[in-house]
Amino acid sequence: MKLEGKTAIVTGGGRDIGRAVAVKLASEGASVAINYFSSSAGADATVEAIVAAGGRAFAMQGDLNETADVEALVSKTHETFGSIDVLVNNAGGLIARKTIAEMPLDHWEAVMRLNLTSTFLMTKACLEKMTSGAIVNLASQAGRDGGGPGAVAYATAKGAVMTMTRGLAKELGPDIRVNALCPGMIDTDFHNIHTPDAGRRGFEANAPLKRQGHVDDAANLVLFLACGDSGFITGANYDLNGGMLFS
Repeated sequence: MKLEGKTAIVTGGGRDIGRAVAVKLASEGASVAINYFSSSAGADATVEAIVAAGGRAFAMQGDLNETADVEALVSKTHETFGSIDVLVNNAGGLIARKTIAEMPLDHWEAVMRLNLTSTFLMTKACLEKMTSGAIVNLASQAGRDGGGPGAVAYATAKGAVMTMTRGLAKELGPDIRVNALCPGMIDTDFHNIHTPDAGRRGFEANAPLKRQGHVDDAANLVLFLACGDSGFITGANYDLNGGMLFS
């Protein structure tokens, strides 16, 4: 029980990586607050699974670009569980593939808000309650290599999350550690929506590990970065891509 007595907030916890992370942290003893924007059924199912296994959790809808929603989530978490020890900034997304030439300003700004501003607002709000613990951000392989076609805005936002991770590690140490994941091809709705099947099969053929990643691969790494096993690690951006990119 590596997180026994701890409280974690997982944003975007209603599906895919966020859901797997919430379940994993709860299985190691954490009380978990799950934020969701539109995946209410998935968030409720995640809470049910955690409670059925003997854990504590609640789900709360919120737009993480709205300060009031962010503060409400943080306040309810602290009031319900008594502390905030782990923040997992998982919420994010590509929205749509658009080249710079065809990209309207509102799309650029929406991608930045979804991936970067939400991380800023959640981190700032949690710091009012966190005195120690760990922050784990979800960046992306796109932040390393610029992303696929039409992903410049997304890649830029995730690259900024990586840089923010390094800066926060310096600013918040020694009491709070800050690290990030840079997932590549993980089998999620993100790629179901935005990546052609031929591209996924090509990844499997070319990756040294010959498979796509699973959400549990990400959840296991988040757990490591959230608990004391990684107690001397901060400011790191971990590649999770089956060997397709070495940094």
